This record gives sequence, C-alpha cells and structure tokens, in this order.
Amino acid sequence: MGKSTFEQMGGTYRQEGDYLLPNLAVPESISVGIWGQWRRRYLREHRQALYTALLLSGKLNDHLSGIDIQAKDMFFQLVGQMAKQEGITEQLKADNQMEWVRKMNSIQFCAREIVNEELIFA
Repeated sequence: MGKSTFEQMGGTYRQEGDYLLPNLAVPESISVGIWGQWRRRYLREHRQALYTALLLSGKLNDHLSGIDIQAKDMFFQLVGQMAKQEGITEQLKADNQMEWVRKMNSIQFCAREIVNEELIFA
C-alpha cells in the first residue's frame, strides 16, 4: 500500500491500541497585542484578500506580531517626542495634575491616530 498524502508531506503516525494516529503538534502561539488585534480586524473587514492570503500561508500571526511591535514602538516614541515638544514635564505633573493629564491624553490621542494611519490602516 502506498504512502498517504500526510506521509508524503513528512507526517508520521503513532500506534494507540488498534489505531494509527497522526503526530500533530500545535504551532507555538504568538502573542498579538492590541495593535495587532486592530490590524487583524482591519484586514478582515477591509482587505479580505490580503487577510485570506496571510491566513492560508500561515504568516498572519507573524505579520500581526510584527505590526504590534512596530506600532507599540512608534506610539511610545511619538508620545515622548510630542511631550518634550509641548514642554510637559514631571514638574507640571507635580504642580497641576489635571493639566498634565489633559495634555498627555491629547498627545496620546494624536499619537494613536498617527500610528493608525501609518501602520494599522495602511
């Protein structure tokens, strides 16, 4: 009897009682953060062909993980640069917490929009 398709692809079996069961392993899961989840949703809803191609090729999680890392780095870099440019300091935080929070929230919102436009929705 010839090899099965599974065996032709390099798969192996193990004996469990009277049955031959394939030796299957679950691929390592890659953690995808919030930026990667947003990218997944965007691809699934607006770029279905790309989403399907990445999913079927097994590269979707790698793509999402890479986008997540890039977006996170870009976000924190932008927030730092914008806060420095606006003159937001720890002294302002100590003197007027509400003003500091208002300014930081505004900066984070702007940085989030930039990251979305540059990486997530691109």
